[in-house]
Amino acid sequence: MELYFAPLACSLATRISLYEVGAPAAGARFIQVDTRAKRVADGGDFYAVNPMGQVPVLRTDEGELLTENTAVLQYVADRFPDARLVPEGAMARARLRECLGFIGTELHKAVFVPLLDPKAPDAVKAYARDKSDLRLGVLERHLSGREILLERFSIADAYLVTVLNWTAATGVNLASWPALQAYHTRLLERPAVARAFAEELALYQAARASAPAR
Repeated sequence: MELYFAPLACSLATRISLYEVGAPAAGARFIQVDTRAKRVADGGDFYAVNPMGQVPVLRTDEGELLTENTAVLQYVADRFPDARLVPEGAMARARLRECLGFIGTELHKAVFVPLLDPKAPDAVKAYARDKSDLRLGVLERHLSGREILLERFSIADAYLVTVLNWTAATGVNLASWPALQAYHTRLLERPAVARAFAEELALYQAARASAPAR
């Protein structure tokens, strides 16, 4: 199994999940991608792997290429069921998909993609910031009195903590949502999350340091 990733991108959620299930010990590999140049670490054309030029991409043990973050996360969870990264029962799994859909569309795409895009006009960024209050408020109410999104740690938590990491780069201050801020702090201390984040932060900083001046 191979994960194509970019440091601190949404593919971090899959690295976290793979660490949770112990997949690296089973031979999982990580292939770094420069998503601006669309090149993999060996210089190959990343568009040949994913025509969208986006991470994550998971190459399964059978050689299948799987794209789209929520599909990759669910595949990893189903591939290693003993880790219980997805809940049991129809309604519980529906709630998981509800969380993944909310994180992917209402936070990742609606709020953080515009804020992280250096080419996005100021008006677009202002629109995204206006959207953030309602969405983060929904999470604040859900997490008040809760440790995690569902009954136990799941791939939805791996995705959410990844997205919340982007607040540092966008100026979104979680102090306005104390339950959400406490959740983020708590999740960053989870061993699999802490390991994955530290490794990718180091890779991100190294890539920034070696990048040509613009």
